[in-house]
Amino acid sequence: MLTTVVGSYPCQAQEPASFTSKLASLLGSYDPYQSAVECAVKEQVTAGINIISTGQVRGDMVEIFSREITGMAWEEGTSKIKGKILPLNHPIGVNDLETAIKTAKNMSNDFKESDKIISNGKFQEDARGVKGIITGPTTLILSSRMEGFYNVEERGKAIIDLAYALNREAKYLEGAGAAMVQFDEPFLSTGMADIKTSFKAIKIAVEGLAVPLAMHVCGDVSQIFGEIIKFPVDVVDCEFAGIEKNLKVLENTDLKGKKIGFGCVDTKTERVETPEEIHELLKKGVEMVGKENMFVDPDCGMRMLPRKVAYQKLKNMTEAVEWLS
Repeated sequence: MLTTVVGSYPCQAQEPASFTSKLASLLGSYDPYQSAVECAVKEQVTAGINIISTGQVRGDMVEIFSREITGMAWEEGTSKIKGKILPLNHPIGVNDLETAIKTAKNMSNDFKESDKIISNGKFQEDARGVKGIITGPTTLILSSRMEGFYNVEERGKAIIDLAYALNREAKYLEGAGAAMVQFDEPFLSTGMADIKTSFKAIKIAVEGLAVPLAMHVCGDVSQIFGEIIKFPVDVVDCEFAGIEKNLKVLENTDLKGKKIGFGCVDTKTERVETPEEIHELLKKGVEMVGKENMFVDPDCGMRMLPRKVAYQKLKNMTEAVEWLS
C-alpha cells in the first residue's frame, strides 16, 4: 500500500545564520523557506512516506495562492478578490517542488521526477515521488472577500475563472516533475459550496494533465460523498480517523473506479496514535474498499502540530501499513 501526506508540515523558515546566507540576504537572493522545504522532505522520507510533499511551508493554503494570482490579494491577513482573475503567467510552487525532488533524490535513489503511481488502474507499490498541491478554486474563492470586479452573486464566475488560472499552475507542476497533482477542497464539506460549480471548476483545472490526480476534502463528507466520488480525479481523499462517521460512506459504495485517500491519523490532536491503533483502522478500510483501492495518509495537513508529533504520527502510520503488506 502506498503512503502519502495531505500536504503541510511544521517546518519553519530560517533566518540567515552563515556569512554566505547573510550576504545572500543583503543581495536579496536568500530564501528563508528553502531550508524549511528541505526539512519537511527529509522527515517525510525518513518516516518512510512514498509520495511526499514540499511541506507547504510558505503560508497557509489560501495565502500561498492569493498572494500570487492576478485579481487576488492578501491584505491584513485576509484573501481578497480585487479584480478579474487571470491565468497565471508564472508558476507558484515549482521552485519548492524542484527543491523537494532534489532533496529526496539526494536521500534515496528510489525518488524520481515523475515515477508512475497508478498504472492500468493499480497502485505501483514501489512508486516514489513528490506531489504538487494546489488549493482548489472553490475553497480559494469562498475563503476570500469580494471587493472588486465580481459581486457577491458572481462567486460562481470567479470560481470558474480561477479554475483556468489553477490549470496553468497544475501544468507548471507537472512539467517540473510532480508525480501527481492534488487539489485541496475543504469547503466542499461545509455546505457552502455549489457542488455543480465545484465539479465544473475541477474539470477545468485538471484538463490536459497526464499525471494521477487527487482531490482532498476534509470534514464530514457523509452528505456529499456520492457527489465528490464523481469528480474527474483518480483519488478522493477524506478523513477517517478524526471523523469516524465518514467510514460509513464506504460501506457498499460504488467507487466508480476511484481510489480512496484513507486518512488514518488524526491531525487535530497531538496525541500520537500507536501503530496498533492505526492498523486496526486500516483493516476496517481494507474490509470496505479493498487494499488495492487505498492510498494511506493522515487526515489533513500537519502544519499546526509540533514537529516531533507530526513525524511520529507518520512513522507509526508507515509501520502500520507495513503490517498489511
